[in-house]
Amino acid sequence: MAQHAPPARRARLGRAAGARTGSDSTESPVNGVVLLLPGASRFSPGPVRPLARALARAGGAEGLVTHTVIHGGDSAREEQAEWAADEVVRRYGDVPVCLAGYDAGGLAALRAAGHGAVSSVVAIAPCLAAEARSGSPEPVKQLSGRQVLIVHGTNDARSDPESSFRLAARAKKANRSTCRFEVHSDGHGLREHQPEVVALAVDFVLGAVFSGRYSRPVTDALAAPPPLGLRMPLASGFGRSLRR
Repeated sequence: MAQHAPPARRARLGRAAGARTGSDSTESPVNGVVLLLPGASRFSPGPVRPLARALARAGGAEGLVTHTVIHGGDSAREEQAEWAADEVVRRYGDVPVCLAGYDAGGLAALRAAGHGAVSSVVAIAPCLAAEARSGSPEPVKQLSGRQVLIVHGTNDARSDPESSFRLAARAKKANRSTCRFEVHSDGHGLREHQPEVVALAVDFVLGAVFSGRYSRPVTDALAAPPPLGLRMPLASGFGRSLRR
């Protein structure tokens, strides 16, 4: 696989979390990696930190490792996400990689999905303001062959949720493994329903990276034709009694 040139003052991978250490002090095999891509503002982190903790708890026993990609320099976030995926391959070998991002990180996850190691994408409140201003649609070809989840609050005043719906609709035409959930009455930070958003993302990641099995709502969303599978409501209390 071709290596991407490291960005100037390139990104760094945060400390690994997840795959457990056994009693003999040897690390468990790494079977999958999630790269978490934060938003543009450190003062509005959204659900990235709780998602990192939840993924480490839920997937560590299966060999899931998470790294937060620490943005650095002036290069595009998607370029740094691609560098991070290269770094995962260097460290862990041929393992499936999920890009999970919020805000500007959500957009970077979508744009960097074409990297050869990436098998799935989670884009939470992706910031598509540039698309709205320019009128030029975001490309979706790179999402082909990936498992894709988009989550957006219906009251998002920073990034129009209809922009992510239109992107999902284009992606669904070329990639049936695309779904989108709407978080009714929530805003850009998804503060009101953060536990449900985190539970949804964890369920999707574990299914995409390991088993191919999802909770019933995600299974239904992936199977439903547009627009139903792209406007799935995220139920209040999601995650409290999941049956995988």
